[in-house]
Amino acid sequence: MSNLNAPATLPFATPYAAVGSRLGRHQEALRDRGSSLREEVESRYLAKWEGEALVHVLKVRTALVSGMTDYLIEQGLLNLERVQMSLVTDPLAHDVEHLPGIPYRGAPYVATHSMIYAKFLACHAPLKGIFVDSPNLRLELPSDAQRGRYLLDFSQLDVEVKRERRVDLDAYLHRPHEVEAILQEDLRRALAFFEGMTRAGLARVQDRAWQSLEALGVRIDLPRGPFPVFHLDEAPVPKAQAEGWFGERTEAQAFFVVGLMRENYDLIYPYLRPDGTRRSIQDFTSRQIFNYDLVVKGRRSDGTELPAIEVLSGALREWLPEAITARLLDNGVIPEAPRLDEDGEITNLAALGGYGPFLQVACRRNADGQPTFPDTFGGGIGIERLLWSLLRGPHVGPIDDVTYFGKNPDSADLFLF
Repeated sequence: MSNLNAPATLPFATPYAAVGSRLGRHQEALRDRGSSLREEVESRYLAKWEGEALVHVLKVRTALVSGMTDYLIEQGLLNLERVQMSLVTDPLAHDVEHLPGIPYRGAPYVATHSMIYAKFLACHAPLKGIFVDSPNLRLELPSDAQRGRYLLDFSQLDVEVKRERRVDLDAYLHRPHEVEAILQEDLRRALAFFEGMTRAGLARVQDRAWQSLEALGVRIDLPRGPFPVFHLDEAPVPKAQAEGWFGERTEAQAFFVVGLMRENYDLIYPYLRPDGTRRSIQDFTSRQIFNYDLVVKGRRSDGTELPAIEVLSGALREWLPEAITARLLDNGVIPEAPRLDEDGEITNLAALGGYGPFLQVACRRNADGQPTFPDTFGGGIGIERLLWSLLRGPHVGPIDDVTYFGKNPDSADLFLF
């Protein structure tokens, strides 16, 4: 019979011993600077928790999330469970310090960067689409270019919707004008969908949290017509400055920027050629890149605007096995293409890292020889990023101000909670 009062065994005690040692060194460093751990806890955490501003932020957050979630339910989407560790996660198109690992029963699981691959797999089910409060753990590097907008641990309302076009490889290769027309229509549908979701969330805030907006010294002005849509190529500035450049040239508080070459799963077309070669990534214009960012400007109560910030990224997705594999290869995510035997079994599984099981599904074909991978569009909206874009003003400064436990890589050397 186990002894409930027995001390923790070594595997459980060791991490906390290491934490205690690190905290001890941190406390000594604070003392050397004439401060203390008590003062740091008081100033960084308790002052925020005990103040009124955070309560108003949470009232806005509650209204915002409930409005967007209700919209997704009304659109017929179903809620998916969170996937917090897996053998594979989003590789991301930008650098992070490292990908945290979770060893368990001899397998190196990784923490979720985003649930993009889980969303694709979930759309095999006979449903319209899914949404999930997606976990996101990204160990971002401190950055002069993007300083202040990242959190290492954040919430994302993640969505994936079926397109159900079933455009096959023959049409993709030999009927480009027909396929282009389909993709442009699907892009319009995707933008309208995410505009509807955003409007629903912001309208709920205006209805149920307007007093908190007033208390925080900010306001929301929804565009009367459709959100403006800009193509990245239209901005005569570097990509990192484009959202601000467009924001200065529109009165709308929310708008889309389309055509940013980014992730391996974001659709580019035409990419595969009939002769088996592929177009160079450098040859694509923003009108041939079917992804989008939703960008939002802050607005204080007196009408003063704050710079525009990207709050949602999404895209039409690559759906053909040939394109999915080629993009993973071109982005350096996998070292070689999967090789399949006559039964459809991957024979070089060990070379593919954690992507092997995903590619087994992506390359699957039905009895007629047609791929079964779903064609979808989707996106993820960062909840804290959206709150910060809207609420910056007299009472909200850095992004940590819209969180209890915010972990911005530029804000501290050690996060205490």
